Amino acid sequence: MAKPAVVVVGADKGGVGKTTVSRTLLDYFSANNVPTRAFDTESPRGTLKRFHPDITEIVDMTTTADQMKIFDTLNAVSPSVTVIDVRAGLLSPALASLRDIGFLDAAKAGQITFAVFHILGPSIASLEEIAETAGFMTGAKYFLVKNFINDTQFFQWDQATYNSYFHRIKDATELTIPKLNEMAYEQVEVSSVPFLKFVANKGINDDAANYSFVLRGYVRHWLANVWSEYDRIRLTDIVGSKPATRNSEK
Repeated sequence: MAKPAVVVVGADKGGVGKTTVSRTLLDYFSANNVPTRAFDTESPRGTLKRFHPDITEIVDMTTTADQMKIFDTLNAVSPSVTVIDVRAGLLSPALASLRDIGFLDAAKAGQITFAVFHILGPSIASLEEIAETAGFMTGAKYFLVKNFINDTQFFQWDQATYNSYFHRIKDATELTIPKLNEMAYEQVEVSSVPFLKFVANKGINDDAANYSFVLRGYVRHWLANVWSEYDRIRLTDIVGSKPATRNSEK
């Protein structure tokens, strides 16, 4: 059995588009034939589950019982990759919990592959989050994600100040999620389907849909740019899955 891989997506600040990034990751793994399951920690409603209901379970990561649902089953389920969409404000507490249960030690020992996608906002507060998470990153692949999906402008980042935070974590890697056309983004939200299904003009149950050709084109172009970032960091290699022929029409 392949070594389990856990990908945590989160931020301590809200409104930075972390669930959007989680959705692109699930689409990327699907297109690359990487078996994946997901946990949505925005309990009890859940946003990620609305777009990926078949593979997503809503949990309350602050409870021991739901932590057990995630981490006691890492070696007991067929998907080798687990994506955890951490709700706003919970990233640092979640990482502290992973330390307390011995998960970070297991990752450091090479028993589990651990990656963190830290979604950054434009303010200095987001940079200060890096200092909060730095102590938890030993043994993890750490990605600092500038997400422009909400038309974010990172104008408040003086380069010297940014570098002083960025370089606190050895081997941190920066990723950029480009902006998606507003109308296209809104239509995907209304349709409640994965980006990949929207591009393929399919509903949530693979039924034929009637999405705009123009808007599908915007999403297709944007998703290709996002995936090029994941290809650049060799994400399939990181999670221990051999690259396969990509299926862009799932």
